Amino acid sequence: MLRCGKTAQTAIAAMSALAERYDGGKTVLSSLDIAKDRGLPQPLVAKLLTTLSTSGLVEGTRGPGGGYWLAKAPSRIVLSDIAELFERENDGMMCPFGPDWCGKGDPCPLHDDIAAMNKQWEDFLHKTTLAVFKPKRG
Repeated sequence: MLRCGKTAQTAIAAMSALAERYDGGKTVLSSLDIAKDRGLPQPLVAKLLTTLSTSGLVEGTRGPGGGYWLAKAPSRIVLSDIAELFERENDGMMCPFGPDWCGKGDPCPLHDDIAAMNKQWEDFLHKTTLAVFKPKRG
């Protein structure tokens, strides 16, 4: 299971700001613009955008008037593309009976429900695109 900690959540929030304004790269946002828009710390946003740029999810330009934009359409970027850059894969939620319970005998009474929630979360991250943040034009 892929957890989504604060760093990944912040990266998704930054990317959602870029997705809202996606127009194929004509509009650029600085890390300060994104931080103010989402109520995030600007130094962290700048650092995350560097990682996102290195991974090919965003592009950017330096200097006055510089900024960032999505490298591809919001519909082509799933949340797991972002989260995987900042989180490591793990076994999911620990058994409430302790780490040595499930998998070493009969599963705990909550095992099936927890496994289902983990699967639902994974499915959500792998199918949800940044297009959900792009306003519909009407």
